[in-house]
Amino acid sequence: MKTYEIAVVHGDGIGPEVCQAAIDVISAAVGQGVLDFVEYPAGAEHYRKTADSYPKASFEGCRRAAAVLHGAAGVPGITLPDGTEAGTDFGLMTRFGLDLYANIRPIRLRASIPSPLRDRRSGDIDYVVVRENTEGLYAARGNGVVLRDELAVDSLVVTRKGVERVVRKAFELSVGRNGAPADGRRRVTCCDKGNVLRSYAFFRKVFFEVAADYPDIEAEYAMVDAMTVYLISNPEHYDVIVAENMFGDIISDLAAATVGSMGMSPSAELGTDHAMFQAAHGSAPTIAGKGIANPYGTILSGALMLGWLGERHGEAKLTEAGRRIERAVDAALAKGKALTPDIGGKASTREVVAAVLADLA
Repeated sequence: MKTYEIAVVHGDGIGPEVCQAAIDVISAAVGQGVLDFVEYPAGAEHYRKTADSYPKASFEGCRRAAAVLHGAAGVPGITLPDGTEAGTDFGLMTRFGLDLYANIRPIRLRASIPSPLRDRRSGDIDYVVVRENTEGLYAARGNGVVLRDELAVDSLVVTRKGVERVVRKAFELSVGRNGAPADGRRRVTCCDKGNVLRSYAFFRKVFFEVAADYPDIEAEYAMVDAMTVYLISNPEHYDVIVAENMFGDIISDLAAATVGSMGMSPSAELGTDHAMFQAAHGSAPTIAGKGIANPYGTILSGALMLGWLGERHGEAKLTEAGRRIERAVDAALAKGKALTPDIGGKASTREVVAAVLADLA
């Protein structure tokens, strides 16, 4: 097996803690000499020290690598001249620069994790949010206009190519899944605001055009405001949800809360030739350095990374290593002891890692 270089950007706040936790688990799963982890600086703290939040050398390192593993970004109060947070441009610039068009965010309620939703147990919530990652409202980042400190404008961008490819990714994901927990039906739901805005009406139009290529998969839509209700009242109905950039960001954070914590939510940001993996949570600077950060989201993101590398390069060992990490996480959680404070326990970050490593062995 060849050696694959992984660009590691630890980032800010709890980023270095959860990123190292993931590296420890990934390394144990794949063994020595398979992955070469190379660290690159970026983020708000790096901006505070150097006035450069994302050095060109770091971007080029991410471009060269087989995949990117990221901790977390951003620190409140450390901002760019336009008032936006310095750390967040790492994610946005990497997505745009490497064309990581599909942000895959699995939402799954696991054993021993209490959901804030009454009577929901492991297996009741199991769907994927597919967030379009390079267009939408966030495409205006750095290009918005402020006139005379009286008027601010950001543009929402939707293209046929962008919608077609992310919607097709959503349907392909559904093909490989077991359907919605409620009825076992494979289903893709378009989340939009097409009743009000032309851009979202266009998104939905293209969605149904692509859906025609998948007659065995149910296609439907839901308004984003209604979706925030449905994800609370009827989450077991969903299999795969696809949405524009900003809406996908918002509903996936809400969804993560329903399965216990943002710390339980992994993500894979995929393009044709590149990919980045990170938990969906933020940098949580208030608990940074205390050793209590939840590393499960980043560990599970690492499992997604191994699955992607295995599929892309035909390396069955990597694919199986990713599955072993998933099983080890489930086993550690099922025992009910390796729970960090955000999910109702008292375990430290390192205690979680030790538990996962023990089950991995």
